[in-house]
Amino acid sequence: MLPYTTVHAAETAIGRPLTAAETLWFNYSATKSDYFLYCHNILFLFLVFTLVPLFYVFIEFFFPKYVTAYKIQPKVKYSFVDNINCYFDVMRTFVLVVGPLQLVSYPSIQMIGIRTSLPLPSLTEIVSQLFVYFLVEDFTNYWIHRFLHGKWGYENIHKVHHEYTTPIGYAAPYAHWAEVLILGIPSFLGPAMVPGHMITFWLWIALRQIEAIETHSGYDLPWTLTKFIPFYGGADYHDYHHYVGGQSQSNFASVFTYCDYIYGTDKGYRYQKKVLRQLRDGLKSDGKPNDGSHASGQGIKSD
Repeated sequence: MLPYTTVHAAETAIGRPLTAAETLWFNYSATKSDYFLYCHNILFLFLVFTLVPLFYVFIEFFFPKYVTAYKIQPKVKYSFVDNINCYFDVMRTFVLVVGPLQLVSYPSIQMIGIRTSLPLPSLTEIVSQLFVYFLVEDFTNYWIHRFLHGKWGYENIHKVHHEYTTPIGYAAPYAHWAEVLILGIPSFLGPAMVPGHMITFWLWIALRQIEAIETHSGYDLPWTLTKFIPFYGGADYHDYHHYVGGQSQSNFASVFTYCDYIYGTDKGYRYQKKVLRQLRDGLKSDGKPNDGSHASGQGIKSD
């Protein structure tokens, strides 16, 4: 809750007039507790889990002739009912694990110093903090993911997520409840190291889940904004990890690819891409038609 009762008092405290965004924030948050504002995450996650994957379902069922060429594993088809069943499985975990975790974890947010006060952070501050959050999450998630592909971690926890060897958007948060809890640690570390405003925290949680849904979408769309982010893995990169399945020791990255490159855990993926390029070049040199498939190379599994 803001310590000001009027806009004038807020402007006096920060020593300047409020911006339009700060006025909106004041009008919305002045009488609301910090705990209530933090719990907005529950609503944001529900909307992200529900609506973002729906975009990929929509284009698959209503515009197949335009997007089939970009489907990574085009031979695998999930029905609309399959997508809905996956969604309800995710919502069960959301209601039983994610929601309650959000409700009880507010003391940790207080401890690290996530603020709701004025002034609002600048765009530069928000972007720089989000960049740090993504880097920290990516590095720590990489090692946790590698652990989950060990014999014990995979058999007892991670195999649930790999039930979808052909990932879909709704399956991004589909996982064992213990994995949901464990992977909350990397998401929390960045804000703990570089605490910012509650708005930045909201953006971080939402963007991280949107990114996860995009990488699990099953589509390597040419117009996605992530194509323009250096070292970003994307859907094709992570799809290979799912396609190889439990035996995979490749492509552990959650967002960026630098850890896989440094530690040599992208060799299977790079080898597969090299073979596919050679096959495509051979077809072109023979004058045979190329079907334009954007598939990850079904039938070629290599670590």
